[in-house]
Amino acid sequence: MNFDQQLAHLVNEALKEDIGDGDHSTLSCISQGAKGKAILKIKQDGVLAGVEVAQKIFHLREPGAKFSVHKKDGESMQFGETAFEVEANVHTILSCERLVLNCMQRMSGIATLTRQYTDKLKGYKTRVLDTRKTTPNFRLLEKEAVKIGGGVNHRFGLYDMIMLKDNHIDYCGGIEQAIEKASKYVSVQKPGLKIEVETRNIDDIEKVVRMGKGKVFRIMLDNFTAAQITEAIKLIGEDFETEASGGINLDNIEEYAKTGVDYVSVGALIHQAKSLDLSLKAVLEV
Repeated sequence: MNFDQQLAHLVNEALKEDIGDGDHSTLSCISQGAKGKAILKIKQDGVLAGVEVAQKIFHLREPGAKFSVHKKDGESMQFGETAFEVEANVHTILSCERLVLNCMQRMSGIATLTRQYTDKLKGYKTRVLDTRKTTPNFRLLEKEAVKIGGGVNHRFGLYDMIMLKDNHIDYCGGIEQAIEKASKYVSVQKPGLKIEVETRNIDDIEKVVRMGKGKVFRIMLDNFTAAQITEAIKLIGEDFETEASGGINLDNIEEYAKTGVDYVSVGALIHQAKSLDLSLKAVLEV
C-alpha cells in the first residue's frame, strides 16, 4: 500500500474506535445538515506537522469539505497563530476533531524534536535516522513527522530491509554465518533487499569487512564511543555505509558527527517526543 492507502486505513480504524455506534454528543444536539467552520489554533511554539494529514482526514470523512491552509508542514509555528480553517458539516468537524488533534499534536512534537537534532548536524555529512521504536499502528505518521522535521526514515518494518542484530547473530551461530545465510536468502527469495549488520566490537567489524563486500550495504556500530567509531571507520573504508547507534542524544550528537559516520540512529526522536498544544475551535458567523 502507498502512503494514502495506509493513511486511509489508519483513519478509518481510528474513527471506528472513537465513534463506535455513534457520536451521541453531536447527534443529540446538532442537526444533521448543519454547516460550520473551525480553525486550528496553535498554542505552543515548535515545528508544525500534520496539516496535510488533517486535510486528508476531513476529506476522507467528507470529500466536499473546504480546507484552507494557513501554515505548511515543516514551518516554524508560534503561539497564537492558526494552521488551517475547515468548512464542512458540523458532524464531520466534531467527529474528526480529536483524531486530527491527536495526530497533529503528536506529529508536531516529533517534528520539533527532530529539528533540534538536525540543527545540531548542520555543517556535517551525518544524517539522523529514526528507528522502529514507534507506537503500534501509528508508525506511519510518526515516521512522516521525522521526515517533516528534517530526519531520515530507517526501514519502515521488518519487511523492507534485513538487519542482522545481536540476537539474529547469536541465534545463527556467528556474524559470518548470519551474513552468508542472509545473502543466500536475498539472492533466492528477495533480490535487491539490502542487508545491514550490527557490530559490537572491532573483531565483528573486521569479519564484516572481510566477507561482507557485495553482500552488506551498511555496518551498524552499536554502543561505540565516538573515539571507537573514528577507529572503526578507518577499518571500514568506502565499501560500506556506516551507522552509529546507542546512547546518542542532543548533548553528544555533534561529537558523533565529527567522526564522519554516515548516519546516527536515535530512537528518542519518536519515543521521547512530547506532544505540542493545539486546539480546534468553532468559528461562529457574526
